Amino acid sequence: MTDKAEKLMGLRRTLIWLYEGVGQWPVTFRWGVLIFDVATISYFLVSPFLGTPGEHFWLDYVIGTIIALDLAARFYIAPTKRRFFTRFMNIADAIVVISMLAPFFSQNYAFLRIIRALRIARAFSFLRDDSPMSSYLRLHRIVIERAINVVVFLFIMSAMVYADQVNRVGSDVKNYLDAFYFTVTSLTTTGYGDITLVGWTGRVLPIIIMLLGVTLFLRLLRALVTPTDKAEVECTNCGLMRHDRDAVHCKHCGQVVYVENEGFDH
Repeated sequence: MTDKAEKLMGLRRTLIWLYEGVGQWPVTFRWGVLIFDVATISYFLVSPFLGTPGEHFWLDYVIGTIIALDLAARFYIAPTKRRFFTRFMNIADAIVVISMLAPFFSQNYAFLRIIRALRIARAFSFLRDDSPMSSYLRLHRIVIERAINVVVFLFIMSAMVYADQVNRVGSDVKNYLDAFYFTVTSLTTTGYGDITLVGWTGRVLPIIIMLLGVTLFLRLLRALVTPTDKAEVECTNCGLMRHDRDAVHCKHCGQVVYVENEGFDH
């Protein structure tokens, strides 16, 4: 084996250890990746409201480069590379990288970056330690995921309105805040009427938003405020993952299970 091949094998082993291994350094590395995800997602959420689009090109390039390196590292250690880009989250990361590094994406279509918020689900795939934060995230995983879905849905719909209407003559949408305001009032079926859209797409978009508001959005909100009747606790005997929140024994095998809860009112 050549020196170059040995170095590549060493790099591969190191990356697998960091992304999938156990121990202090891998966990610290993955916590760092998670913190980076949260920071960049927060930036993507607030950046439409900060100044003129395109003011922070240098920050876009830095974030895009880091995400690209992370994506390349995960692709390099993937056991089946042909299936790597069949996963939605990997496709989403590739789209985000393009939107960060390609100048023609830097204005109206920058909303594509918000889909990276779905990567917060990464937190639940590696937090296996017994820290209070890890336990809290695992216990409230479903609620957190549904909250993220609601936020992503709101911002994507708002961005679609912004991208379609901001440069149109006669449109009341002058900035991203106007688009966000219009989307929220449409989704909640309030419809104050102080902001209107123009063109045939200005009629189709509100129809789509209101239909989704009556179906998807309201269901997401209901799921968010209504606690689930199932808890994800693995049975140590048969491996069944979902149990009733007040379960004492596994329904499948009868093994005693320990479900964390805050008590029940009777």
